[in-house]
Amino acid sequence: MSRRVFVHVGAPKTGSTFVQNVLWRNRERLRRAGILLPATRADQDQAMTDLRQVPWRDPDATWTWDMLVEQAAKWPGDVIITNEGLGGATAAQAARAVHSLAPAEVHVIVVGRDLWRTLPSMWQENVKSRSVGSFETFLSAIERGKNDAFWNHTANRMLRHWGDQVPAERRHLITVPPPGAPHLLLWERFAGVTGIPEGLCEIVEEPANRSLGAVEIELLRRLNRQLGDRFPYRTPYRRNVLQHLVGPVLKQGSNELRFGIGMERAGWILDLTEQRIKELEEYPCHVVGDLDELRPAGMTETVSPDVVTDSQMLEAAIEALIGMIGYADGLHERAHRNLVTRIKGRLTRRFVG
Repeated sequence: MSRRVFVHVGAPKTGSTFVQNVLWRNRERLRRAGILLPATRADQDQAMTDLRQVPWRDPDATWTWDMLVEQAAKWPGDVIITNEGLGGATAAQAARAVHSLAPAEVHVIVVGRDLWRTLPSMWQENVKSRSVGSFETFLSAIERGKNDAFWNHTANRMLRHWGDQVPAERRHLITVPPPGAPHLLLWERFAGVTGIPEGLCEIVEEPANRSLGAVEIELLRRLNRQLGDRFPYRTPYRRNVLQHLVGPVLKQGSNELRFGIGMERAGWILDLTEQRIKELEEYPCHVVGDLDELRPAGMTETVSPDVVTDSQMLEAAIEALIGMIGYADGLHERAHRNLVTRIKGRLTRRFVG
Protein backbone atom coordinates (compact mmCIF):
# COMPACT_ATOMS: atom_id res chain seq x y z
CA MET A 1 0.00 0.00 0.00
CA SER A 2 1.29 3.45 -0.92
CA ARG A 3 2.22 5.81 1.89
CA ARG A 4 1.52 9.09 0.09
CA VAL A 5 0.25 9.82 -3.42
CA PHE A 6 0.97 13.24 -4.94
CA VAL A 7 -1.44 14.02 -7.77
CA HIS A 8 -0.04 16.86 -9.88
CA VAL A 9 -3.09 18.05 -11.84
CA GLY A 10 -1.74 21.01 -13.80
CA ALA A 11 -2.34 23.49 -15.18
CA PRO A 12 -1.06 23.39 -18.76
CA LYS A 13 1.59 26.00 -19.60
CA THR A 14 2.81 26.30 -16.01
CA GLY A 15 6.14 24.53 -16.44
CA SER A 16 4.54 21.07 -16.38
CA THR A 17 6.65 19.77 -19.25
CA PHE A 18 9.88 20.83 -17.55
CA VAL A 19 8.91 19.23 -14.22
CA GLN A 20 7.74 16.04 -15.94
CA ASN A 21 10.93 15.80 -18.01
CA VAL A 22 12.98 15.89 -14.82
CA LEU A 23 10.76 13.28 -13.16
CA TRP A 24 10.71 10.78 -16.01
CA ARG A 25 14.41 11.12 -16.83
CA ASN A 26 15.19 10.32 -13.19
CA ARG A 27 12.57 7.63 -12.76
CA GLU A 28 15.02 4.95 -11.62
CA ARG A 29 16.79 7.30 -9.19
CA LEU A 30 13.44 8.23 -7.69
CA ARG A 31 12.43 4.59 -7.48
CA ARG A 32 15.59 3.73 -5.55
CA ALA A 33 14.74 6.59 -3.19
CA GLY A 34 11.30 5.11 -2.56
CA ILE A 35 9.32 7.35 -4.95
CA LEU A 36 7.39 5.68 -7.80
CA LEU A 37 6.15 7.12 -11.07
CA PRO A 38 3.68 4.37 -11.99
CA ALA A 39 3.31 3.04 -15.56
CA THR A 40 4.72 5.37 -18.24
CA ARG A 41 4.18 8.97 -19.26
CA ALA A 42 1.91 7.85 -22.11
CA ASP A 43 0.02 5.46 -19.83
CA GLN A 44 -0.66 8.22 -17.33
CA ASP A 45 -1.97 10.36 -20.18
CA GLN A 46 -4.32 7.56 -21.26
CA ALA A 47 -5.46 7.08 -17.67
CA MET A 48 -6.30 10.80 -17.53
CA THR A 49 -8.51 10.53 -20.62
CA ASP A 50 -10.23 7.51 -19.08
CA LEU A 51 -10.89 9.27 -15.77
CA ARG A 52 -12.33 12.30 -17.55
CA GLN A 53 -14.21 10.22 -20.15
CA VAL A 54 -13.30 12.73 -22.85
CA PRO A 55 -14.79 12.29 -26.35
CA TRP A 56 -11.31 12.49 -27.91
CA ARG A 57 -9.99 9.45 -26.03
CA ASP A 58 -8.15 7.22 -28.51
CA PRO A 59 -10.17 4.12 -29.41
CA ASP A 60 -7.04 1.95 -29.05
CA ALA A 61 -6.05 3.39 -25.64
CA THR A 62 -5.29 0.54 -23.24
CA TRP A 63 -4.51 2.17 -19.91
CA THR A 64 -7.35 3.13 -17.58
CA TRP A 65 -7.43 5.08 -14.33
CA ASP A 66 -8.15 1.90 -12.37
CA MET A 67 -5.08 0.21 -13.85
CA LEU A 68 -2.92 3.17 -12.81
CA VAL A 69 -4.37 3.08 -9.30
CA GLU A 70 -3.75 -0.66 -9.06
CA GLN A 71 -0.07 -0.25 -9.92
CA ALA A 72 0.32 2.67 -7.52
CA ALA A 73 -1.30 0.69 -4.68
CA LYS A 74 1.36 -2.02 -4.88
CA TRP A 75 4.15 0.43 -4.04
CA PRO A 76 5.05 0.75 -0.34
CA GLY A 77 6.54 4.24 -0.57
CA ASP A 78 5.46 7.53 -2.15
CA VAL A 79 3.85 7.83 -5.59
CA ILE A 80 3.70 10.73 -8.05
CA ILE A 81 0.97 10.93 -10.70
CA THR A 82 1.46 13.87 -13.04
CA ASN A 83 -0.64 14.99 -15.98
CA GLU A 84 -1.80 18.54 -16.60
CA GLY A 85 -4.94 17.21 -18.29
CA LEU A 86 -6.19 16.03 -14.90
CA GLY A 87 -6.92 19.65 -14.01
CA GLY A 88 -9.87 19.58 -16.39
CA ALA A 89 -11.67 16.93 -14.34
CA THR A 90 -15.06 17.72 -12.84
CA ALA A 91 -15.52 17.70 -9.07
CA ALA A 92 -17.18 14.28 -9.34
CA GLN A 93 -14.29 12.87 -11.39
CA ALA A 94 -11.74 14.31 -8.96
CA ALA A 95 -13.66 12.80 -6.04
CA ARG A 96 -13.63 9.41 -7.75
CA ALA A 97 -9.86 9.68 -8.34
CA VAL A 98 -9.03 10.62 -4.74
CA HIS A 99 -11.37 7.98 -3.32
CA SER A 100 -9.82 5.30 -5.55
CA LEU A 101 -6.35 6.06 -4.14
CA ALA A 102 -7.42 5.52 -0.51
CA PRO A 103 -6.24 4.55 2.03
CA ALA A 104 -3.05 6.29 0.87
CA GLU A 105 -2.51 9.88 2.04
CA VAL A 106 -3.46 11.82 -1.11
CA HIS A 107 -1.94 15.24 -1.80
CA VAL A 108 -3.10 17.51 -4.63
CA ILE A 109 -0.60 19.79 -6.40
CA VAL A 110 -1.87 22.72 -8.47
CA VAL A 111 0.40 25.20 -10.25
CA GLY A 112 -0.75 28.76 -10.99
CA ARG A 113 0.55 31.39 -13.39
CA ASP A 114 -0.40 35.00 -14.15
CA LEU A 115 -3.27 35.43 -16.62
CA TRP A 116 -1.42 37.82 -18.94
CA ARG A 117 0.95 34.99 -19.89
CA THR A 118 -1.50 32.14 -19.36
CA LEU A 119 -4.29 33.14 -21.74
CA PRO A 120 -2.19 33.32 -24.95
CA SER A 121 -0.34 30.15 -23.94
CA MET A 122 -3.58 28.28 -23.25
CA TRP A 123 -5.08 29.33 -26.58
CA GLN A 124 -1.90 28.22 -28.36
CA GLU A 125 -2.09 24.90 -26.53
CA ASN A 126 -5.71 24.53 -27.64
CA VAL A 127 -4.68 25.07 -31.26
CA LYS A 128 -1.90 22.50 -30.82
CA SER A 129 -4.63 20.14 -29.62
CA ARG A 130 -6.64 20.63 -32.86
CA SER A 131 -8.80 23.62 -31.93
CA VAL A 132 -10.01 25.86 -34.77
CA GLY A 133 -11.38 28.82 -32.78
CA SER A 134 -9.78 32.24 -33.23
CA PHE A 135 -7.90 34.07 -30.47
CA GLU A 136 -10.60 36.76 -30.26
CA THR A 137 -13.35 34.15 -29.96
CA PHE A 138 -11.37 32.48 -27.16
CA LEU A 139 -10.83 35.74 -25.23
CA SER A 140 -14.41 36.96 -25.73
CA ALA A 141 -15.84 33.72 -24.36
CA ILE A 142 -13.65 33.98 -21.26
CA GLU A 143 -14.66 37.62 -20.75
CA ARG A 144 -18.28 36.42 -20.67
CA GLY A 145 -17.43 33.70 -18.12
CA LYS A 146 -17.82 30.96 -20.72
CA ASN A 147 -15.29 28.30 -21.85
CA ASP A 148 -15.24 25.81 -18.98
CA ALA A 149 -12.27 24.09 -20.65
CA PHE A 150 -10.22 27.15 -19.70
CA TRP A 151 -11.75 27.92 -16.30
CA ASN A 152 -11.43 24.31 -15.17
CA HIS A 153 -7.66 24.63 -15.61
CA THR A 154 -7.29 27.76 -13.50
CA ALA A 155 -5.73 27.35 -10.07
CA ASN A 156 -8.90 28.53 -8.33
CA ARG A 157 -11.21 25.98 -9.93
CA MET A 158 -8.70 23.11 -9.81
CA LEU A 159 -8.40 23.67 -6.07
CA ARG A 160 -12.18 23.63 -5.74
CA HIS A 161 -12.53 20.46 -7.80
CA TRP A 162 -9.47 18.59 -6.51
CA GLY A 163 -8.41 20.37 -3.34
CA ASP A 164 -11.84 20.07 -1.75
CA GLN A 165 -11.42 16.27 -1.82
CA VAL A 166 -8.49 16.30 0.63
CA PRO A 167 -7.70 18.05 3.95
CA ALA A 168 -6.34 21.60 3.74
CA GLU A 169 -2.80 20.56 4.69
CA ARG A 170 -2.71 18.27 1.64
CA ARG A 171 -3.63 20.99 -0.86
CA HIS A 172 -0.57 22.58 -2.44
CA LEU A 173 -0.58 25.63 -4.71
CA ILE A 174 2.76 26.33 -6.39
CA THR A 175 3.10 29.69 -8.12
CA VAL A 176 5.17 29.97 -11.30
CA PRO A 177 8.18 32.25 -10.70
CA PRO A 178 8.18 35.51 -12.68
CA PRO A 179 10.36 36.08 -15.75
CA GLY A 180 14.00 36.41 -14.78
CA ALA A 181 13.75 34.11 -11.76
CA PRO A 182 16.32 31.28 -11.39
CA HIS A 183 15.61 28.52 -13.90
CA LEU A 184 15.42 25.75 -11.31
CA LEU A 185 13.17 27.57 -8.84
CA LEU A 186 9.97 25.94 -10.09
CA TRP A 187 11.54 22.48 -9.80
CA GLU A 188 12.83 23.27 -6.31
CA ARG A 189 9.32 24.25 -5.24
CA PHE A 190 7.84 21.05 -6.68
CA ALA A 191 10.55 18.87 -5.15
CA GLY A 192 10.01 20.51 -1.78
CA VAL A 193 6.31 19.61 -1.83
CA THR A 194 6.86 16.00 -2.90
CA GLY A 195 9.82 15.39 -0.60
CA ILE A 196 12.35 14.71 -3.35
CA PRO A 197 15.80 15.15 -1.75
CA GLU A 198 17.97 17.98 -3.05
CA GLY A 199 20.52 16.73 -5.58
CA LEU A 200 18.77 13.39 -6.14
CA CYS A 201 17.63 14.18 -9.66
CA GLU A 202 19.99 14.97 -12.50
CA ILE A 203 18.63 18.02 -14.31
CA VAL A 204 19.64 18.35 -17.94
CA GLU A 205 19.84 21.87 -19.26
CA GLU A 206 17.31 22.01 -22.07
CA PRO A 207 16.09 24.78 -24.35
CA ALA A 208 12.90 26.55 -23.35
CA ASN A 209 9.66 25.18 -24.79
CA ARG A 210 9.44 27.67 -27.65
CA SER A 211 6.15 29.34 -28.43
CA LEU A 212 4.93 29.86 -31.96
CA GLY A 213 4.66 33.35 -33.36
CA ALA A 214 1.39 34.98 -34.40
CA VAL A 215 1.77 33.94 -38.05
CA GLU A 216 2.84 30.35 -37.34
CA ILE A 217 0.07 29.64 -34.82
CA GLU A 218 -2.54 31.13 -37.17
CA LEU A 219 -1.18 28.91 -39.94
CA LEU A 220 -1.65 25.87 -37.69
CA ARG A 221 -5.17 26.95 -36.73
CA ARG A 222 -6.18 27.21 -40.39
CA LEU A 223 -4.56 23.85 -41.09
CA ASN A 224 -6.68 22.34 -38.30
CA ARG A 225 -9.78 23.77 -39.93
CA GLN A 226 -8.86 22.25 -43.29
CA LEU A 227 -8.07 18.85 -41.79
CA GLY A 228 -11.77 18.23 -41.31
CA ASP A 229 -12.31 14.80 -39.77
CA ARG A 230 -8.76 13.60 -40.43
CA PHE A 231 -6.69 12.72 -37.31
CA PRO A 232 -9.64 13.33 -34.93
CA TYR A 233 -8.05 11.67 -31.91
CA ARG A 234 -5.26 12.75 -29.58
CA THR A 235 -2.49 10.28 -30.47
CA PRO A 236 -2.77 10.37 -34.31
CA TYR A 237 -2.86 14.17 -34.31
CA ARG A 238 0.17 14.41 -32.02
CA ARG A 239 2.07 11.82 -34.04
CA ASN A 240 1.38 13.34 -37.45
CA VAL A 241 0.93 17.07 -36.90
CA LEU A 242 2.87 17.91 -33.72
CA GLN A 243 5.72 15.46 -34.21
CA HIS A 244 6.26 16.06 -37.93
CA LEU A 245 5.19 19.67 -38.44
CA VAL A 246 5.01 21.75 -35.26
CA GLY A 247 8.12 20.50 -33.45
CA PRO A 248 10.69 20.10 -36.24
CA VAL A 249 9.38 22.78 -38.62
CA LEU A 250 7.15 25.54 -37.23
CA LYS A 251 9.00 25.87 -33.92
CA GLN A 252 12.29 26.12 -35.80
CA GLY A 253 11.14 29.09 -37.85
CA SER A 254 11.69 32.74 -37.04
CA ASN A 255 8.45 33.16 -35.03
CA GLU A 256 9.32 36.85 -35.00
CA LEU A 257 5.82 38.29 -34.61
CA ARG A 258 4.93 37.69 -30.96
CA PHE A 259 1.27 37.59 -30.01
CA GLY A 260 -0.68 38.21 -26.85
CA ILE A 261 -3.54 40.11 -25.24
CA GLY A 262 -4.09 43.68 -26.40
CA MET A 263 -3.67 46.51 -23.92
CA GLU A 264 -7.38 47.32 -24.27
CA ARG A 265 -7.97 44.27 -22.06
CA ALA A 266 -5.30 45.14 -19.48
CA GLY A 267 -7.84 46.52 -17.00
CA TRP A 268 -9.97 43.40 -17.26
CA ILE A 269 -6.95 41.19 -16.65
CA LEU A 270 -5.86 43.20 -13.61
CA ASP A 271 -9.37 43.15 -12.10
CA LEU A 272 -9.73 39.42 -12.71
CA THR A 273 -6.30 38.83 -11.18
CA GLU A 274 -7.24 40.61 -7.97
CA GLN A 275 -10.44 38.55 -7.74
CA ARG A 276 -8.46 35.35 -8.14
CA ILE A 277 -5.88 36.33 -5.54
CA LYS A 278 -8.58 37.30 -3.03
CA GLU A 279 -10.27 33.90 -3.48
CA LEU A 280 -6.96 32.10 -3.02
CA GLU A 281 -6.10 34.12 0.08
CA GLU A 282 -9.37 32.90 1.60
CA TYR A 283 -8.95 29.31 0.48
CA PRO A 284 -7.10 27.13 3.02
CA CYS A 285 -4.14 25.54 1.28
CA HIS A 286 -0.34 25.37 1.37
CA VAL A 287 1.06 28.11 -0.90
CA VAL A 288 4.56 27.50 -2.21
CA GLY A 289 5.91 30.72 -3.67
CA ASP A 290 3.94 33.95 -3.44
CA LEU A 291 0.43 34.88 -4.60
CA ASP A 292 1.93 38.19 -5.78
CA GLU A 293 3.53 36.16 -8.58
CA LEU A 294 0.02 35.76 -10.04
CA ARG A 295 0.02 39.48 -10.83
CA PRO A 296 1.19 40.26 -14.40
CA ALA A 297 4.63 41.73 -14.86
CA GLY A 298 5.73 43.60 -17.98
CA MET A 299 2.37 44.10 -19.72
CA THR A 300 3.21 45.38 -23.21
CA GLU A 301 1.33 45.76 -26.47
CA THR A 302 1.42 42.72 -28.76
CA VAL A 303 -0.18 41.55 -31.99
CA SER A 304 -3.24 39.32 -32.27
CA PRO A 305 -3.01 36.31 -34.64
CA ASP A 306 -6.40 37.42 -35.97
CA VAL A 307 -4.82 40.38 -37.82
CA VAL A 308 -2.21 38.34 -39.70
CA THR A 309 -2.33 39.18 -43.41
CA ASP A 310 -2.67 36.76 -46.31
CA SER A 311 0.81 37.67 -47.56
CA GLN A 312 2.29 36.85 -44.14
CA MET A 313 0.41 33.55 -44.17
CA LEU A 314 1.67 32.70 -47.64
CA GLU A 315 5.26 33.43 -46.69
CA ALA A 316 4.97 31.29 -43.55
CA ALA A 317 3.37 28.44 -45.53
CA ILE A 318 6.21 28.48 -48.08
CA GLU A 319 8.80 28.50 -45.29
CA ALA A 320 6.98 25.58 -43.68
CA LEU A 321 7.13 23.62 -46.95
CA ILE A 322 10.85 24.31 -47.23
CA GLY A 323 11.26 23.18 -43.63
CA MET A 324 9.29 20.00 -44.31
CA ILE A 325 11.57 19.19 -47.25
CA GLY A 326 14.64 19.54 -45.04
CA TYR A 327 13.01 17.52 -42.27
CA ALA A 328 12.06 14.73 -44.71
CA ASP A 329 15.60 14.69 -46.09
CA GLY A 330 16.95 14.34 -42.56
CA LEU A 331 14.62 11.40 -41.90
CA HIS A 332 15.82 9.75 -45.12
CA GLU A 333 19.47 10.23 -44.17
CA ARG A 334 18.94 8.78 -40.68
CA ALA A 335 17.06 5.82 -42.11
CA HIS A 336 19.89 5.19 -44.60
CA ARG A 337 22.55 5.35 -41.86
CA ASN A 338 20.56 2.98 -39.65
CA LEU A 339 20.19 0.53 -42.52
CA VAL A 340 23.92 0.61 -43.28
CA THR A 341 24.71 0.09 -39.57
CA ARG A 342 22.38 -2.92 -39.37
CA ILE A 343 23.88 -4.48 -42.51
CA LYS A 344 27.42 -4.00 -41.21
CA GLY A 345 26.41 -5.53 -37.91
CA ARG A 346 24.96 -8.61 -39.58
CA LEU A 347 28.02 -9.06 -41.80
CA THR A 348 30.33 -8.72 -38.81
CA ARG A 349 28.40 -11.30 -36.82
CA ARG A 350 28.38 -13.67 -39.81
CA PHE A 351 32.14 -13.49 -40.37
CA VAL A 352 32.93 -13.66 -36.67
CA GLY A 353 30.60 -16.62 -36.26
